[in-house]
Amino acid sequence: MAVMTPRDPFGRAALRTVLTVVAVALTLYVIYLLRGPLSWIVIAAFIAVAMSGPVNLLQRRMRRGLAIALAYLGLLLVPVILGWLLIPSLVGQVEDLADNIPQYAQDVTDFVQDNQTLKDLNDKYDFTSEIESAADDLPSRIGDAAGVLQDIGVGVVNSIFAAVTILILSIFMVAGGPRWREMFVGSLPADRASRVDRALRDVGSAVGNYFAGALVQATLAGVTAFVVLTILGAPFAGPLALIVAFFDLIPVIGATIAAVVIAVVLLFVNFPTALIIWVIWAIVYQQIENYVIQPQIQKRAVQVEPFVVIVSVLFGASLFGILGAILAIPAAAALQISWREWRDYRRATLTRPIDGPAGLDADAPA
Repeated sequence: MAVMTPRDPFGRAALRTVLTVVAVALTLYVIYLLRGPLSWIVIAAFIAVAMSGPVNLLQRRMRRGLAIALAYLGLLLVPVILGWLLIPSLVGQVEDLADNIPQYAQDVTDFVQDNQTLKDLNDKYDFTSEIESAADDLPSRIGDAAGVLQDIGVGVVNSIFAAVTILILSIFMVAGGPRWREMFVGSLPADRASRVDRALRDVGSAVGNYFAGALVQATLAGVTAFVVLTILGAPFAGPLALIVAFFDLIPVIGATIAAVVIAVVLLFVNFPTALIIWVIWAIVYQQIENYVIQPQIQKRAVQVEPFVVIVSVLFGASLFGILGAILAIPAAAALQISWREWRDYRRATLTRPIDGPAGLDADAPA
């Protein structure tokens, strides 16, 4: 006679819980180890979605392979043209700055002596002597920067390798994206396939619209910077405005980087008035852009409320740095679209009439 052993549902539930926790922990650990390549894949995916729009437009007049090649060639030409326009002039300006720093330090001293308030502060703290001493010691300290420049060079090489890898991945994604989507949607049940396909297309449109909105925002920043720089009498106002527009595509810190680069140039133009005006304008404009211009543009581009735009950028930047700030808005739009489709699917499922037994009408009397 077989002996019945009592079941232990609590023990099995505890075992399943432990195994689930271990599996989740291992998965998170693997993701942490692969965070570098995974971040490259995510960036490549968003670039591929953004480039799908230009590729599809070009594909109307040529083969898809040639359309992809032309679209990415245009993308690569942007930093090349910017470098060709800007690097020679910036190198010359930096060389002039290094040669004339002692004279600029003397100009600061004269400016302080002509202002009674600053003169009183200088008599008390003697900060002009520190400025002149630092200016005199600068040439002897240039050699100390060799180690720093070496580290920067290694970082540049790594960044170039990452950029090339990301571009290659995105090219493969653009080339195979339509086929992959069809295969994925085709593997789903018929009642879900249409909704998933619509959600994927809407997410793709939202990501493309986000990058289009970012280009509008960058163009606006470049135009306003050009106007301000022209008023200040800055040399190379056009190329410098292109710097502002290019770096403005990087959320959170891009505008700050551009402002610092241009501030170096303005050391040679009506110092210190032009520099002070530029710094004030850059700070004020960045705040207006972060909390007014960007939310309003992205609201129309991806149909996400300005409050959600600001919060998503802040959260993304805090969690994942520059990458999080760049991908925060399209990620929020993708989540919003996915939630909407899932909600509509659940509503349709809950309101669907229940069929009766086979061969009988569900509404027929028993």
